[in-house]
Formats: sequence, C-alpha cells, structure tokens
Amino acid sequence: MTANDSRKTLRRLADARRATLLPGAFNALSARLIEDLGFEAVYVTGAGVTNMSLGLPDQGFMGLAEIVEHTQRIRDAVQLPLVVDADTGFGNALNVYHAVRRLERAGADCIQLEDQASPKRCGHFEGKAVIETSEMVGKIRAAVDARADSGLLVLARTDAAAVHGVADALERAQRYAEAGADLLFVEALTEAADVRALPSRLASPLVMNLVLGGKTPVLAQAELAALGYGFVLYANAALQAALAGMTRALSQLRQHGELAEDPMLVAPFAERQRLVGKPAWDALEQRYAG
Repeated sequence: MTANDSRKTLRRLADARRATLLPGAFNALSARLIEDLGFEAVYVTGAGVTNMSLGLPDQGFMGLAEIVEHTQRIRDAVQLPLVVDADTGFGNALNVYHAVRRLERAGADCIQLEDQASPKRCGHFEGKAVIETSEMVGKIRAAVDARADSGLLVLARTDAAAVHGVADALERAQRYAEAGADLLFVEALTEAADVRALPSRLASPLVMNLVLGGKTPVLAQAELAALGYGFVLYANAALQAALAGMTRALSQLRQHGELAEDPMLVAPFAERQRLVGKPAWDALEQRYAG
C-alpha cells in the first residue's frame, strides 16, 4: 500500500463514522501484531514510546527525533494507516511546521497535535494547562501548510475540558476545525452524557480516547459507532497488557527458577518467529545463496 492509498483508507474510515478501533503501538512488533490481528489502522502512541523506550511517564520527555524514529520503524513493519501522536508539536507554530514535514516523510498518514502548554502531560493526569486558542489555531494552520501531500490528515486534540470545562473544549474544537483540522479529539471527558452528546455538537469526524483506568467512561464500540464517532482509540491497551504479561511470566521465573513454554504465559517460539517474518527472510536468504 502506498502512502496515498493508506491516507485515502484512513480518510474513508474517518468519514464512515463507525467507531473504527485504533489500537496504540509502542514499537514495530506491537504494530505488526495489531496488523496481524486484523485491525484497520495503528496509532503510534507518544505515551507508549515514552513509557517503553525511556522508562518515563508521559510528561513531555519524548522529543521529535524519537517519535520520527519510531514512526519510520513502524512504517517499515506494517502497511496499515498510521496515526502519529506528535504531542504539542514540540514548540511553536514553526516547530509544528518542521515536525509535520519530518513525520510525513517518516510515513505518518495522520498527525495528532494537542493544545496543552509545554511540557505536556498525559491527558488523564492532573495539573494540565492549555495554550491560548489563537496560538493553537496558528499551529494547526502551520501543520496544514507544511503538508507535502494534502491527503495527510491533521488531528487536533483539545485538553481544555479538564481546565476550562466542556463548553470551552467544544468551542476550541470548532475553531480548530475551521483552521483546517481534519479530525477532532476532545480529551478526558468524565461524563458519559458528554461522550454521547459530542458527535451532535461537532461536525468533523471525532476520535474518542478510552484509557483503561483513566477518566473517561468506557462505552462499547457499538454504541460509539451508533453515535457517529470516527475512531475509538485504545492508545495504551497493548502496553498495559504487555506489562501484565511480562509481570506474570517473570514472577513465575523468579519464584520457581524456571519457565516452560506455556502459551498462557509466553508466546511460543515459533509464533514469535512467524510474527517477525523469519520464514520470508529464510526464503530470501535461499534466493541469494551461492
């Protein structure tokens, strides 16, 4: 699939408004698993990259170079459309312009930008602050102008609900759409009524972020589809599952001093090799053998 094809696919999914599941990948192998299981798109999670690669909380420690590198690796591993978390754009509107150019070249099909003040923090943490609406509008305009391909989507996220209330978040989201954002993301709604009402208040395709253990009530995909959401984001479900799995396996190893190839604890050796494409590499090696 070419970049043009994957961007058109992502646009079709957004416009279908059937609450397409969007799992988060924190590295190339997690993205490969998402594709292997039949999901339709991948979210390159900034929190996941920060947690899994740096061992740090999602509080603005990830830089542009790190998310570009992870995007490139994931792009090489999968054909699915990629929605990439670019946090605040790593600075002002000029930094956003530069970030969009780099992430587009790295293989992003959609770039997410948020209106938090820097350094940002996870949308479900306390203590968030947001920049002025006018500054974020400038960032979105810069992102739109920076695109080499007009098919690259811009996803605008607002964290204002936790700071100034839902009404302000809605007003900001509308301004961001008017500035050129293709998709909208109102983060950390705390009431199911607000989640249900959002699609009737904003015309653009919407992303709903469901954080396991976070602030937003978890509604079923079927209900979110009926409401008209474009995507349902599970940004770090795979990360949390990986931590739980590693903890179980390593705890047993620590307790008993050994570990069997139990599929309830560890993926079989053969399955790991299949997922990383070893049979294809073996065939390629034979092709070039003397």
